[in-house]
Amino acid sequence: MPGGPGAGEHVPSAAPGAVADLAARVGHDFADPGLLVEALTHRSWCAEHEGTPSNERLEFLGDAVLGLVVAEHLYRVDDAMPEGELAMARAAVVSTEALAKVAAGLELGRALRLGKGEDATGGRAKRSILADALEAVIGAVFLDGGIDAARAMVLPLLDGRLADAVADPGEADHKTRLQEASARRFGQVPRYD
Repeated sequence: MPGGPGAGEHVPSAAPGAVADLAARVGHDFADPGLLVEALTHRSWCAEHEGTPSNERLEFLGDAVLGLVVAEHLYRVDDAMPEGELAMARAAVVSTEALAKVAAGLELGRALRLGKGEDATGGRAKRSILADALEAVIGAVFLDGGIDAARAMVLPLLDGRLADAVADPGEADHKTRLQEASARRFGQVPRYD
């Protein structure tokens, strides 16, 4: 399936030992360490290393797994929360901003495989790259260990954010808050061009 070196091999673009350290922080013992390496491989690395798969497909899968795990948790934790609030709570938890913060807390940026240009321009700290890579890692954990392994990784990492989202589902939904404030103040919602 995924190519590339295993977690024990030298990954020139990442800090030495960063991949193995990340696996420990994520709390998953990979049967196929190549999945984690692929999850950390940005397309800029692939442009410089022909034939190396990027993390984009794992990101796609991880996004879906993350959405499922968070939706299921929210559904089970508050049986009175209406659908609209469930959707807002999920959106707050799985936003790029929230995921980038979690990824930064895991020091995920240290383990990324980036092309020279992306690395030189601060790619290890870019929110979009960190959030995408975290989703890819979730996808890798899912493929390696199934939904239970993904759930065991995601829920502890997002625990505080999940609790905040349940307590105030619309707090981080800026668009909805703007529309509500506009309706109160001006009697109409904003129109977007």
